[in-house]
Amino acid sequence: MVDTSSLEKFLKTGLGRLTLGQVLGAAAVLAVCLVVSRLLLKLLGRLTEKSTLDPRVRTYLFKGARSLLYVLTALITADSLGIPVTSLVALVSVFALAVSLAVQDVLSNVAGGLVILFSKPFTLGDYVAAAEGEGTVEEISLTHTKLDTPNGQRVMLPNSRLVAGQIVNYSVRGVRRADLTVSASYDDEPETVRTACLRAVARTPGVLLDPAPAVVLTSYGESAIEYHVRFWTKTEDYWDAHFRSLEELRRAFAEDGVTMTYNHLNVHIVDQPRETTQKK
Repeated sequence: MVDTSSLEKFLKTGLGRLTLGQVLGAAAVLAVCLVVSRLLLKLLGRLTEKSTLDPRVRTYLFKGARSLLYVLTALITADSLGIPVTSLVALVSVFALAVSLAVQDVLSNVAGGLVILFSKPFTLGDYVAAAEGEGTVEEISLTHTKLDTPNGQRVMLPNSRLVAGQIVNYSVRGVRRADLTVSASYDDEPETVRTACLRAVARTPGVLLDPAPAVVLTSYGESAIEYHVRFWTKTEDYWDAHFRSLEELRRAFAEDGVTMTYNHLNVHIVDQPRETTQKK
């Protein structure tokens, strides 16, 4: 329990016994505190302007420092008036604790937002992938990060989950690798399949020549051979090249007579001769 008896006693009897000297002294203390606070905030502003911090981080830092200085000014002024500051601080602490417990998830997201703004794992316009989804970063706030997904959806991800998991930023290097798996019949020569795949990739707009595209045989399935097709594109061209390459692969296979296999079931019906019985 917080002991507020001294504070209640002062509020009931102490306010009426304040002298003019105490009031003038408290006013002088208040003025000095405000001047010092303004100087400190101006110094903080100059220091943050020269730093590489995100502008939003500088704004949050400045507002937080200003609020803290104002609280300290109020406590110092109250102490100069003879107000029991200890009880007042205890009340404020209990209130702050209750509020923090009530908005625990929000504070967790705010902490995650500060981590993102400080560490800068991604910026606006980057294409990122996380456990909750992937897309282009459209907005970074203190609590959430908004992504525009390839299928046109706007996804809002909590910052606490983003910083707790793995984040892949495809825009850092400016290029992205596409990996496709295709299957062909055992009757088709691997070199024929490889040639068809490379021709399909070469006809796909947006595919980079360096690193060079590659086609490798990866596994032997029950009814088909699997091949892995790999090529690189610029990050902004990835999805267009990905879908276009699928069309070109189908076209190249048809041109070279390569059978693109699929799961199917063959059913053979065998007629059995009927048994006849002869009466004796």
